[in-house]
Amino acid sequence: MAFHSFLPKTYYRALGSFDPVLSVDDGDTIATTTVCAAGRDSTDTEITPPGNPMTGPFYVRGAKPGDTLAVHFDSVCPNRPYGWSRTALAPNVLDPEFVALTGKSAGPEFGRWLVDPDAGTARLVDPVDTAIGSFSVPIAPMVGCFGVAPPAPEAVSTATSGPHGGNMDYRRLTAGVTVYFPVTVPGALFFIGDGHARQGDGEINGTGIEISLDVQFRLSLVPGLRICWPWVDTDDRICTIGNARPLDQALQHATTEMYRRLQQSCGMDPVAASIFMGHHAIYEVGNVFDPAYTMVCSVPKVALPV
Repeated sequence: MAFHSFLPKTYYRALGSFDPVLSVDDGDTIATTTVCAAGRDSTDTEITPPGNPMTGPFYVRGAKPGDTLAVHFDSVCPNRPYGWSRTALAPNVLDPEFVALTGKSAGPEFGRWLVDPDAGTARLVDPVDTAIGSFSVPIAPMVGCFGVAPPAPEAVSTATSGPHGGNMDYRRLTAGVTVYFPVTVPGALFFIGDGHARQGDGEINGTGIEISLDVQFRLSLVPGLRICWPWVDTDDRICTIGNARPLDQALQHATTEMYRRLQQSCGMDPVAASIFMGHHAIYEVGNVFDPAYTMVCSVPKVALPV
C-alpha cells in the first residue's frame, strides 16, 4: 500500500474513459489538490475553464467491471482564504408564482467569503447586509463532485450525476466517510473536484461556498461486490444515494439500493429489510439544483443487527 503525492496539470469537465493521470494499486493513498467549480486554484487564479473541473482520473490496477471501488476520505481541507457563492435561491426551489411575481433578485449575483480553516469559520465579506451584519458560519468542508467513469464510451458532464456518482453535492461527503461506486470500466477511473467550504441540504443557492481543496483519500477494491448506486458509510450510519429527476425517481433509486444493501451485506431477508426500513429510514436531499437531483436514504448503524 503506497502513498502518492500528485500535482494535477490537466482537468476534465466530464467523467469518462479518459487517459489516466496516475495508476495506483488496491489500497494506495493519494494526496492531491482540486480547483474550485470556477477553475480557480489555491492562489485564487483561474487555471482551467469553469464548470466543476475534475482532478484525475486515477486508474486502480486490478479493478474490473462488476467490482466496487471504495473511496475513503482521510482529509478534506480548503487551501485558500477566499470562497464564493451565489446570493439568490434557485428558482426551482421556490413556488413558480412567487418567482414570476418577484422576478430576478436584486443585488450582486455572487458573494465573497473569507475562509479560515484554522479557526474553522467562513465570513461573508461581500455583500454585507445590515440585517445579518457580519454573517459567519462554521465551515464543514465537503466534496461536491466525484466518482468513477460510467460505462464506455459514455462521458457524463460534471454538471450532473448518475449511478457512477458525479455532481451529487451531498454535504456529508467529507473527511472520515467511505463512499462506494460500481466499477464499469477497467481501472475504475476515479475523478474528484468541486470543493465546498460549507453547504446546506439541497444546494438551494446553486452553490456551496465554492473553494479549492487539499484532499487525501484511499482507493480500495471490493472484488465481486455488485452495487447499482453509490453507497456511503459515515461514523454513525450507512447510506445509499439515488441521482435522477424528478425527485421521486431519485428517492426510488436510493430506497431500492438500501433495500438491496440490507439483504446483500447485512443478511436480512426481504421481509426483515422492509420492516427495518419502514421504521429506521432517514431521507436527506443532497441536491435539487443540478439536472439530476440527489436523494440519500440512510439507516443508523446502532440499529443494525450485530
